[in-house]
Amino acid sequence: MVTAIVIPIICLYFYWLTKKEMKMNDTKWANAGHVKQEAILKGEIKSIIEEKQRFYYHRYIYVQLLKLQTETKLITVQKIMPMTKDFQRVSFNVGEVIKVYGQWEHNKFIFNEYKIEKR
Repeated sequence: MVTAIVIPIICLYFYWLTKKEMKMNDTKWANAGHVKQEAILKGEIKSIIEEKQRFYYHRYIYVQLLKLQTETKLITVQKIMPMTKDFQRVSFNVGEVIKVYGQWEHNKFIFNEYKIEKR
C-alpha cells in the first residue's frame, strides 16, 4: 500500500526535476553566444580552429578559436555560437586584421562581435 503511493511520487519528483534542469540548460545554451562587451582587442589572425561541441544532450555549440597577434603578444580569442536551425557559420581568414569586442574569461578572450579592419 505504501509503495503504491510513494513510488509514483518519487517518479513525479524526478520528472519535475529533470524538466527544470532541461529548461535551465536550454536558456544557458541559447545565451552561450551573448558576451558582455568589456574590452576590445585588435590583431592579425594567425590560426583558426573550428569545432562543434556538445553542450547538453541534443544541444550543440559551434566554437571558433582564433590566435590573434596583437602589437605585444599572441592571444587566444574564442567565438561561441549555439547551433540553432537558422545557424550561420562565420568564416575568418588567416591574415585578416580584426577588432573583437568581448570579455576575458580565464586566459581566453571570449567575443561575440567583431569588425574586419582594412590594412
